[in-house]
Amino acid sequence: MTVPKPRIRRALALPLGMVTASALAFLPNATASAAPVESAAPQAGGPSLSYVVNIHNTGVGLTAHVKKAVAEAGGTIVESYDQIGTLVVHSSNPEFASVMRRVKGVDSAGATRTAPLPTQSTADMGAPKVLSAGEVAQAQAEAAGGQDPLEPLQWDLRPIKADQAHRKTLGSQKVTVAVIDTGVDDTHPDLAPNFDRRASVNCVSGKPDTSDGAWRPSATDSPHGTHVAGEIAAAKNGSGMTGVAPGVKVAGIKVADPDGFFYTEAVVCGFVWAAEHGVDVTNNSYYTDPWNFNCSDDPDQKALVDAVDRAARYAEKKGTVNVAAAGNDSYDLASHAITDPTSPNDSTPGDRVIDPHTCFDIPSQVPGVVTVSATGAKGLKSSFSNYGLGVVDVTAPGGDSTAYQRPEPPATSGLILGTLPGGKWGYMAGTSMASPHVAAVAALIKSTHPNAPASLVRSLLSSQATPMACTDPYDIDGDGKIDAVCEGTKNNNGFYGRGMVDALAAVTK
Repeated sequence: MTVPKPRIRRALALPLGMVTASALAFLPNATASAAPVESAAPQAGGPSLSYVVNIHNTGVGLTAHVKKAVAEAGGTIVESYDQIGTLVVHSSNPEFASVMRRVKGVDSAGATRTAPLPTQSTADMGAPKVLSAGEVAQAQAEAAGGQDPLEPLQWDLRPIKADQAHRKTLGSQKVTVAVIDTGVDDTHPDLAPNFDRRASVNCVSGKPDTSDGAWRPSATDSPHGTHVAGEIAAAKNGSGMTGVAPGVKVAGIKVADPDGFFYTEAVVCGFVWAAEHGVDVTNNSYYTDPWNFNCSDDPDQKALVDAVDRAARYAEKKGTVNVAAAGNDSYDLASHAITDPTSPNDSTPGDRVIDPHTCFDIPSQVPGVVTVSATGAKGLKSSFSNYGLGVVDVTAPGGDSTAYQRPEPPATSGLILGTLPGGKWGYMAGTSMASPHVAAVAALIKSTHPNAPASLVRSLLSSQATPMACTDPYDIDGDGKIDAVCEGTKNNNGFYGRGMVDALAAVTK
């Protein structure tokens, strides 16, 4: 059987052309705890899977009771996040989740994957377009005084006024943005000056690995996280490119496994780690595998939503602003029917029609998370970007095919420039690239208002954004057919939310 590719759905590499949510007001409430039941004997012979078990409250007695039930049901606790009442468990008992759902004090329990541990090997989704030596030299020749050598290629800095903001301030070294992603190469010359090792970790197993360099991508890992980190905080140091917030710190929280999957236990670990290590902003350019959308009427998927929701809320309570990409499937997330052909992506997917009001893309549809759509070099919604009135909070440059949205010279690519492992730079596109622009602007707001709680930073992101009217009609490929319909007003619509984030306002207001 061929296993489908894991999808860093937030990131697209578009060297050849076209590629094929403010949070909802609430997620389903946790179900009432069931009556206690007698423990079921562990079943042998099933595949070993990973689970999350969410406890109704975090009292010591109840937690101990549930942990005992985990063992009796054939589970081994990998990590206990008592702060949020979530356990990460491995078990080969095929009835483990159903047994745990009947245990007194358990709100939800479910498998985080459909493939056995370890996951089957798959290929990465594609490489970015790496800058050649000639392209680097050409950009260096065209850089103006005060610009980093590759800055002429960064058309994306101007729409959000980052170039103007840099004349005021580069941001505070007291502010840290954590890239929850595939790992960050902190040895890159554009990242090393701003890297925060203390806030970096490997969370792939669901348990923090703090060994030195564990946050770095391996030679076979996707360069995605390193690219995102450079967009946020590549140092303005006379070398390479310039990040949107080149004076703030950036950390790497690695949550993608060697096959590229972002499983729930790793994401939960990432949010809790960020919360407890003083991280001011997290960037989340992924969806939590294996389900593109997690439906509340499925007990396994509901448990995944509960766990990520708890972890993200905990981080926000600790002062962390969480920013996430809206996705790259051209979906209207405000509609009532979307065909999802990709789930589960770690075994055998099949077409299913879901309602995004009850089936959630996590973490982007978790309450309190800032959801970001993408625009191209002409300021239009990127051809691939998801959208939806009441779902998208703000927008930012994420790039697009140059055939659709060509930048003004001297920039030559409609994609977004970022850092790549091994001291390189290259282009990628996606809402994955839009989200870090917003995370960086949030870091600039935090630099200006160091005592602002997460809720105020989120509010300022929206209120300071530049309103953008709907693109109507939206025919991005010019074939005479409408490609998407934008609903709403200039001040709040499905394509652009409250508008384009504003780095200059972030450092002056």
